[in-house]
Amino acid sequence: MMKTKAHFDSMNFSGTHLEDYFTTKAFVVEVVKSRGIFEPHRWLEEFGKPLTRNIVEAKIVHTQTGLTLPLKRFSTSQNKQTLEFAGLKGYCEKSNLLMKLLKELWDDIQNEVITRMDVAIDFKGKVPAKVIKKLSKSRTPFQYLNTTYCKTKSEKKTNPHLDIKVYNKALHANLDEELERLEFCFKGSYFRGKYKIKNLDAVQLKMTKTIKRMAGVDVEITTFKNWL
Repeated sequence: MMKTKAHFDSMNFSGTHLEDYFTTKAFVVEVVKSRGIFEPHRWLEEFGKPLTRNIVEAKIVHTQTGLTLPLKRFSTSQNKQTLEFAGLKGYCEKSNLLMKLLKELWDDIQNEVITRMDVAIDFKGKVPAKVIKKLSKSRTPFQYLNTTYCKTKSEKKTNPHLDIKVYNKALHANLDEELERLEFCFKGSYFRGKYKIKNLDAVQLKMTKTIKRMAGVDVEITTFKNWL
């Protein structure tokens, strides 16, 4: 039986010295929040969202190609920095540039710890009704603006383990074809600090099983190895 294609759309990873990857002239690291520095408007300008209280240090990595990446320290793990690659499967030039940068860093970041992975499953037209029905057995669909969030009965605003959402990707990416995305956002408590980037094969297997169990979709996640 043919499997449904899925892709990594975002990846966050943490480590003690992530800033060391950006010391060459190809990068500029802008400090937004640190001791004696607080410019939250810059974070909002670049990423479209405010700094949260649990971020005790915030920096913006600027690349020569025009990319901006958030680099953060959280109050719960102040000895580590977290770097975010968001929008890897965005059907745009930014996605291509993000993948190129990830390729350049790939060999060096193998021992960094995975803290988030977003898996995108894009359907031409609509997400099949049987998939929504399967998800609804364990979660309740909740519509907010243009996105449907599948929420557990106990969760409130955020879920530290797993978010599931459905939205019109064609509208987000300004595509001509009709495309709806089912996205699984695997977060920190899902990984529990157990997996490094070099363990990606094991991570993919774990996430594939979760998607099958919750949505009834047998997916094949396009690996970074194939992309790179």
